[in-house]
Amino acid sequence: MSSEPPVPPTPLSHRVPDLGALELLLAVARHGSLGRAAKDLGITQPAASSRIRSMERQLGVALLDRSPRGSRLTGAGALVTDWARRVVEAAEAFDAGAQALRDRRDSRLRVAASMTIAEYLLPGWLIALRTDRPDTAVSLHVGNSADVARRLVTGEADLGFVEGLSIPEGLDGTVIAHDRLVVVVAPAHPWARRRTPLLPDELAATPLILREHGSGTRQVLDAALAVHGGLAQPLLELSSTTAVKGAAASGAGPCVLSELALGEELSARRLVKIPVAGVRLRRQLRAVWPAGHRPTGPARDLLSRTGRSGVPGAP
Repeated sequence: MSSEPPVPPTPLSHRVPDLGALELLLAVARHGSLGRAAKDLGITQPAASSRIRSMERQLGVALLDRSPRGSRLTGAGALVTDWARRVVEAAEAFDAGAQALRDRRDSRLRVAASMTIAEYLLPGWLIALRTDRPDTAVSLHVGNSADVARRLVTGEADLGFVEGLSIPEGLDGTVIAHDRLVVVVAPAHPWARRRTPLLPDELAATPLILREHGSGTRQVLDAALAVHGGLAQPLLELSSTTAVKGAAASGAGPCVLSELALGEELSARRLVKIPVAGVRLRRQLRAVWPAGHRPTGPARDLLSRTGRSGVPGAP
C-alpha cells in the first residue's frame, strides 16, 4: 500500500460562475429573451444584461447574440447552457437533501432537564414552542444535573437545563435565570418560632433532608457550607423535590430547596421559610448543549423562549 499522502482537491477556478448567473442563463435559453428572463427571475432587464456580460467576461466567451428580435445563444452559449443545467439540477438536489435533513431535525426535540426547571419553568416554555412548531415531537427526560450533562455528551438529548454551580465539562451554555435556595421546616418545628436568622455554622451542623449527590441543589448547598465545616450527615437523602418537600412537611426535619418549588407549600403554610444570615444561597439556572454545537431548529426556538421574566430572584 502506498504511503504517499492524498492529493488535495483542486479549488474551483475563479472563472466558474455562481449559481445565480447560471440560473439567469437558463432562463434566457427558455424564454429566448433577456427581458422575459429578467421578469421571470424578478430582476430588472439592465441588471440581467449586466450579469450576462459579467459572466461572458468571466468565462472569456460570448454567450448571447443580441438583436431587436431577442437574444439567441451562441454555439458556446449552448454548450455552457447544457453544463449549467446539470450544475443547477445538482444544486437543486443538494438543496432538497439539505431541506430533508432540516425537516428530520425539526421533527423532534429531545430535552433533558433537572427537576426544578422541568417542573416549574419548562411547561410554559414548551407550550409557547408548541404554538410555533406544532409538528415537532418533544420528549422530556427529567433527572438531576449530572444526568442531564451525561445525556447531552452521549448524544441522547439536544438541549438541557441544569441548576449546578458551573457549566458541566464537555458542554457550552448560557444563564437563563437565577434562583434562591431557602431553608424550610414544618410549622411545628422549633425553628419556626425563631426570632433570629440561622447562622451558617448552625445550618451546616444540622442533619437535613437533602437531595441526592449530583443534583444542582445539593451542589450549591455543599459549596455554600464548605467553609463552615460542610454539611452534617443527612437526616434523609431523597431523589426528588416532591419527596423532600413531603418529608419536611411531615415534620421529619428541615430541608433546603429552590424557592421556585415551594410557592404552594409556603402560601398554604405547610412549610415555613427560615431566614439564614451570612451565607449565599443563590444559583444560576442554565441552558446547556454539547460544546461547539450551538442549538439550531426547535432547540434554538426553545432556548429563545427561556426569558427571565417572572422567575423569582431574576435580576
